[in-house]
Amino acid sequence: MTTEQISCAPKGGINEDLVAVFEKDGLSDLLVLDGATSVADANYIDRQQGDVAWFVQAFAAALGRVISPGMTQAHAVRQALGAVREAWRAQAGGQAIPLYAHPLAALTWIRIRQTDGDLALSVYCLGDCKAFALDGTGAVLDLDPYVNPHEAVLQEAIAALDREGVTDPASKRARLLPMLRARREFQHGAPSPDVLCLAPQGEFDAREYTVRLAPGAAVLAMTDGFHRLVDSYGLYTIEEMAQRCRTDGLAALLDELRAFENARATGAPAVKNADDASAVLWTGSIFEGKSNDLV
Repeated sequence: MTTEQISCAPKGGINEDLVAVFEKDGLSDLLVLDGATSVADANYIDRQQGDVAWFVQAFAAALGRVISPGMTQAHAVRQALGAVREAWRAQAGGQAIPLYAHPLAALTWIRIRQTDGDLALSVYCLGDCKAFALDGTGAVLDLDPYVNPHEAVLQEAIAALDREGVTDPASKRARLLPMLRARREFQHGAPSPDVLCLAPQGEFDAREYTVRLAPGAAVLAMTDGFHRLVDSYGLYTIEEMAQRCRTDGLAALLDELRAFENARATGAPAVKNADDASAVLWTGSIFEGKSNDLV
């Protein structure tokens, strides 16, 4: 079994992604977090690296302390969030923080149990990170075939501003900000939130899957910033990207992503011209006499 991971912000900025791998009691837990870029005018908890980066780091640390083989992923998420919420309130010190300024994150958590017969996966997803399984033949299984519906709404809003002739990036952002803030408030107040938030009003509307794979299969998870290689830029199909990650390593793909973004960059963007990008690749052992097929 081997694990490779990578996570960085464009041009040395503050990274609001996080990848963590926990190995304990025969389990491999792969955690990918993608913090939602703040729409607030200021940071209230961490003025150096920002409240979003603080949130994903605090959550990953808290989750690492509570996870255990006998605890469900849903329960572990709630328990870790409780510790993070207490820390947030303590550091806030009673200051009034607008609801839209509270942090959010996408989360994909893949739990892998490796046996002599197969790999047993439990997948827990909130938000729009990506997760795949792949084998040596080029076959790829999308472990969480989810499309974020709000992304299309945002892109249409940007296109409408373009049609109006609004070309200045600062003006575009100012026009989009009320919509972005209203969306954040809605997500925090939802009775069943579908993203990781600080104080959920009810049970999370998580997507959960159980999958069995053949020994030797690999598991690849990433944030949407890394997945731009496929869905935004069209440089690869999912199958091509997954196999290149396995053969050439994650750093090679990240270098290619940044080179492409740098070549196409033209001035300051309205939202994001490049994003934090993170990925983790876990490869199981191939047992004698067993195939390397996905299932």
